[in-house]
Amino acid sequence: MTTPQFVLASASQARHRLLQTVGMKVIVRPSDFDESQIQVNEPAELVQLLAQRKAETVVPQFESALIMGCDSVLAVDGKIYGKPVDDAEAIARWQLMQGKFGDLYTGHVLIDLYQHRTLVRCQVTRVYFAKMSDRTIQAYVATGEPLRCAGAFALEGFGSLFVEKIAGCHSNVIGLSLPLLRQMLEDLGYEITDFWH
Repeated sequence: MTTPQFVLASASQARHRLLQTVGMKVIVRPSDFDESQIQVNEPAELVQLLAQRKAETVVPQFESALIMGCDSVLAVDGKIYGKPVDDAEAIARWQLMQGKFGDLYTGHVLIDLYQHRTLVRCQVTRVYFAKMSDRTIQAYVATGEPLRCAGAFALEGFGSLFVEKIAGCHSNVIGLSLPLLRQMLEDLGYEITDFWH
């Protein structure tokens, strides 16, 4: 079977770096999909729907490719959180999260234009946050990192200092579950090694 081009329909540098780290040759094509169009209160359903819309937005740009869409949210005490809109929201979020755990949901969608197949999956990882002083929270938010991330933290950045432990897939917290991606590719009849440089 021919190996199609692998397209990441995401502006996330963290997702792109994850794929590069495991040797994948990737075309990055951000979807610019307006996420506010989707109003769903169930986190797994929300991230899968958003991931699918992001991937579908990019489809018309390719004749034969494998297009991946992803979306992540953090749920704490049953409430869904995406990226904070400003510093004040990020500070309030950390004041709420510190000393607790949250469940990070990432929707993964692969649209295979070559085989006319679409796979939709969700991965969940539990993240335990450290207890933090208001001063530490303000200093972390001042780095700017929390404003760029679902859940207001980056596991691959300063945020790693404030994560006590995780239960589940590590890369999922960064924005894309590599083990789940491998399984999805196998379900489509590919090997992950087909997409190596």
